[in-house]
Amino acid sequence: MATTRDSTPPSGDRRVRRTHAALASALIQLVEEQDLSRISIADVAERAGVSRSTFYDHYRDVHELAETACTAMIDALIGSLPAPGPDSADPAPEATQSLEAFFTSLAQHAGLYRALLGPQGSARLVDHIRRRLATAVHDRIYQAASGGDLPERAGSPPDTPHDVPAVFTAGALIGVAADWLQRGCPRPPAEMATLTWPLLSALYHVDAVTLT
Repeated sequence: MATTRDSTPPSGDRRVRRTHAALASALIQLVEEQDLSRISIADVAERAGVSRSTFYDHYRDVHELAETACTAMIDALIGSLPAPGPDSADPAPEATQSLEAFFTSLAQHAGLYRALLGPQGSARLVDHIRRRLATAVHDRIYQAASGGDLPERAGSPPDTPHDVPAVFTAGALIGVAADWLQRGCPRPPAEMATLTWPLLSALYHVDAVTLT
């Protein structure tokens, strides 16, 4: 009789995920109340309902926790960014909706992103976002040009070919997002999406030309 493989993750893995989620949630709540630089490990541990030693089992300091929490959210957002369309002047609704969701998520956690992407922020996180965005742009253009096939690579951002337009596009989007956050998100996400999409689509087109 064939046996079925138990796909349930070990209880230890579930505990680790719960602890990570609790610490990230606690930090996000605290950042809405005070500057990241003023938040201590004790603050986060108390809010998450764990001990300081438990915190140190997973992270070196509050900044590493912030980078990890922000990176996970950014990775999910980047994965949903729009692909190039046939007509940059007339974007498909899903294109601006994806960008609106991107800016909406940034605004929802503006305190965290502002602290990490601002002048006193995390260079490691900015570099991660830049590389991930450049990879996403390159992949979308490659996929459009090849009829739906993604490029083969090991899966990490450094394996992306040196694609100058993709890197430029990534830097531009990071700059727009960081400036918007530092100004206190003065325009609503929908307006930011409407303003950003034509610029992003034009850069997509430049990158597509370099791949043909």
